[in-house]
Amino acid sequence: MPEPAHVPADLPRLAPRERDTSKRDYGRVVVVGGSSGMAGAPALAAMAALASGAGLVELAVPESVVTIAAGFDPCVMTRGFPAEPDGMFAASAGASVRMRVAAADAVAIGPGIGRSPAVTTLVHDLWHDLPQPAVFDADALYALAALDAARLASHAGPRILTPHAGEMLRLLGADPADTRGRDRPWLEAQAADLARAIDAVIVLKGPGTLVVGGSRHAHNETGNPGMATGGTGDVLTGVIAALLAQGLASFDAARLGTWVHGRAGDLAAHDLGEISMTARGLLDRLNRAWRDATAPRSS
Repeated sequence: MPEPAHVPADLPRLAPRERDTSKRDYGRVVVVGGSSGMAGAPALAAMAALASGAGLVELAVPESVVTIAAGFDPCVMTRGFPAEPDGMFAASAGASVRMRVAAADAVAIGPGIGRSPAVTTLVHDLWHDLPQPAVFDADALYALAALDAARLASHAGPRILTPHAGEMLRLLGADPADTRGRDRPWLEAQAADLARAIDAVIVLKGPGTLVVGGSRHAHNETGNPGMATGGTGDVLTGVIAALLAQGLASFDAARLGTWVHGRAGDLAAHDLGEISMTARGLLDRLNRAWRDATAPRSS
């Protein structure tokens, strides 16, 4: 049996579900991402959002991968938008994507989205203009790194960024290979300063993941080295987006989502071993992690 979960007494909670309720009471998440060869990344985020309580989840992906993305889970709605020959979003997709996300309660942007001028413009527009809470991850962070702190501070809604050390360095205008990325206290201080400067929450992934925003911060206690495998960050993005869609504030959604994500990783490591666990193995254990997070807590 895995070690019993230690749930912090101050870990945020989701409200219990009322008996007389429907899927529309738990929010619509739209995941914007995907490109040729990267259809699985947004699909992982979408499936994680469903497994974390979102009532409706939709994928907004380039037409080049819409059929593949639709095949991962029949519970996820999927829409394709104009694509370039290289399989990434075309510049002409921007207006349609923005119209589509207007109906969302929360948006996840970046898994598998790739890097191109059209993608950069789309990410910048969504960052600045979306009134809904949004999570930015993966290559969306690469696009945002082109903006300085003053421009990043200009956004219409709550924002969460989920960088690993290299992505954090890039957001700071440094080389992702800079050796300062191994100086965890320095990097965490920089993340806290940036979060305050741009009025956002930053989830700095790594050992003891830091969740920081404004005057609040917390280190996460769950997780293990087996989670250093492709796709686990996409799962985290989907979990946090689902919590935003259900009405949690940005910091609370990031903190609770990070704890549950790490707990699912610990369960996967117990069942599969750290070497053999995958993002799909973590995704498949979110249900057990959520049972731990929602169990009655001792006073």
